Amino acid sequence: MTNDSFPTGAGTGAGTGVRGGGGALPFVPPDADLAGLAAAAASCRGCELADLPDTRTVFGEGNPRARLVLVGEQPGDVEDRRGRPFVGPAGKLLDRALADAGIDRAEAYVTNAVKHFRYRRNGGPRRIHQTPDARQVTACRPWLAAELNRIRPRLVVLLGATAGQALLGPSFRVTKMRGRLLPGPPGSDAQLIATLHPSAVLRVEPATRDEVYAGFVHDLELAERTLAGMMG
Repeated sequence: MTNDSFPTGAGTGAGTGVRGGGGALPFVPPDADLAGLAAAAASCRGCELADLPDTRTVFGEGNPRARLVLVGEQPGDVEDRRGRPFVGPAGKLLDRALADAGIDRAEAYVTNAVKHFRYRRNGGPRRIHQTPDARQVTACRPWLAAELNRIRPRLVVLLGATAGQALLGPSFRVTKMRGRLLPGPPGSDAQLIATLHPSAVLRVEPATRDEVYAGFVHDLELAERTLAGMMG
C-alpha cells in the first residue's frame, strides 16, 4: 500500500498461532477502496474465528472521508446477525453519547479491531461474548490499518482495551490513557483518544451508570473539541 502510516503489523503473527503467520495480510487487496476492502474481508481466513459457525465478517461503515474514526473491539451478537457494526445495545448507547457530545455519527466512520464475533456456547442456543485474544487482534490488524490508511482521519477514538492494544500495543491500559490526546503513527497526521467501550458503561451498576456515562461523554466531547480546533 502506498503512503501507509498505520502499520499492518505484518509478520507479528509469526510463531503465535495465527493462521498463515501473517494473519489477514495476504487477504488485503493493496489498492482497493473501502468497498473493495469490505468485499475482500468477507473471504478472510486469517485466523480461526473465520471457522466459527454461523458468523460473518462485519466490516466498518460510515463516511469514507471522515475526519473521525471510532474503533471498538469486535462485533457482538446483534452486529454479527445484521452484518453492521455498533447496531446492538452498545451501539445505541454510543449513538446517544455521540449526540450528547455534539458529534454526528453519519459524518464519522465506525469499525472494530477484530471483524468476527468471538463467542462460546454453554450447551444452549445463546452465543456468549468472548474477548478476542492477542493472536486474533494481531491477525486482524491489517484490515484496521487498511481502513485507516484509506480514510486518513485526523482523530481516532479508541473504544476500550482491545482497540487500544490493536494500535498502541499490549501495554495499553484504558485506565492510564483515557481522556487525553495521544500521538498517532508518524506520518499519519492523526491523533488518538482512548475511552471506554460503550458496553463497559452498560455493565456498571445502575447506581453509578449515570456517572460513568457522563465520563464517557466527556471523553467524546474532547474528541469534538479537538476536531473543531483542527479545522479552525
